[in-house]
Amino acid sequence: MIRAYKFLMRPTVRQAQALGEMLRDHCSLYNGALQERRDAYRHASKTTVRYGQQSAQLKDIRSFDPERQGHWSFSSQPATLRRLDKAFAAFFRRVRSGEKPGYPRFRGVNWFDTVEFPKDGDGCRWDSTPHDPVTRVRFQGVGHIKVNQHRPVAGKVKTISVKREGKRWYAILTVEQSQPKPLPATGSEVGIDLGVANFLATSDGEFAPNPRHGHRAAEKLEAAQQALSRFPRVRRDKRTKNHRRAVEKVADLHRKVRRQRLDHAHKTALDLVRKHDFIAHENLKIRNMVRAPAPKPDPTTPGAFLPNGAASKAGLNRSISDAGWGVFLTILTAKAESAGREVIAVDPRNTSRTCPQCGHTCAENRPTQEKFHCVSCGHTAHADTVGALNVLRAGLVRRDAAPA
Repeated sequence: MIRAYKFLMRPTVRQAQALGEMLRDHCSLYNGALQERRDAYRHASKTTVRYGQQSAQLKDIRSFDPERQGHWSFSSQPATLRRLDKAFAAFFRRVRSGEKPGYPRFRGVNWFDTVEFPKDGDGCRWDSTPHDPVTRVRFQGVGHIKVNQHRPVAGKVKTISVKREGKRWYAILTVEQSQPKPLPATGSEVGIDLGVANFLATSDGEFAPNPRHGHRAAEKLEAAQQALSRFPRVRRDKRTKNHRRAVEKVADLHRKVRRQRLDHAHKTALDLVRKHDFIAHENLKIRNMVRAPAPKPDPTTPGAFLPNGAASKAGLNRSISDAGWGVFLTILTAKAESAGREVIAVDPRNTSRTCPQCGHTCAENRPTQEKFHCVSCGHTAHADTVGALNVLRAGLVRRDAAPA
């Protein structure tokens, strides 16, 4: 199996400058390849330029520009061209499926943050100074960079990527590992119901609180965005130092919230995986859930619209996005696979409206957000716990019905 590791790098000032120049030159290569494809298709011949043709030009490009393109690892440049090729493949796939196409765009220097090295030892080297107790990674044209290796790397390193996040630099490794040893069986099965008031409720009656990281940072973020809004909208290269500082402040707050959300998702998922052999959850269509409601034209007044609840829906959408259900479910699935646990997604319809005692289903069974009271048999419980119980039962039915 393939696993990714992400480590913070601690480059010197000169190394950070060299890394920035490497990103700039790869961005230039990406944009140049995109321009070539655009120009070829706009020609009367409607020529299609593909990855193989562009990668064959790299040798000439490097010899023509030895100070920039020829300065960096050759193997990392085809990876940048493959990145553009994947963007075009996704564009044509969306066109064929009738989705919004989203033609590949040119990247600004500040919007091109990753360079991939497809093979350890070819232009890069992980643990380049094994005799030194400090872990270092070496990149051609940059040198040996200190790495804050907070956990051991198990397996064979396949690819290494450099990523810039604000003022921080990260090394991302993809490692090929043998199938990990499963965790000891616990004999426990659980269903979970994701929510906003509580992050999740389990079929055992337990609740995980919602940390609301975005809501807690909203005041600071609002102040930072107000400070940023006082600066005129100008090109990035024309911004003053104070303007750039205000931009970095907003970005840093967003990054902090994202890291907090990831940390909470990892810890919650790990706790579930350690305790239970089987985990069932709702197959939520989160993108549809946070979609803005369609406008309602007023039939009596042309050009006017009726209230459609957009304001209250916007608040719910923010709460759903702040909870980070999609990130959590992705992490839960990955951790369960590594631990030898089973995770099943079930249809979420009527899970919080069906009585777990008698099976009666109706909207009146849930009079409030938290309370469940069956109008048929009188069963009373927390609505989220009822939903988790029904999710577990549906998951067990689906598991038993699956072919061996």
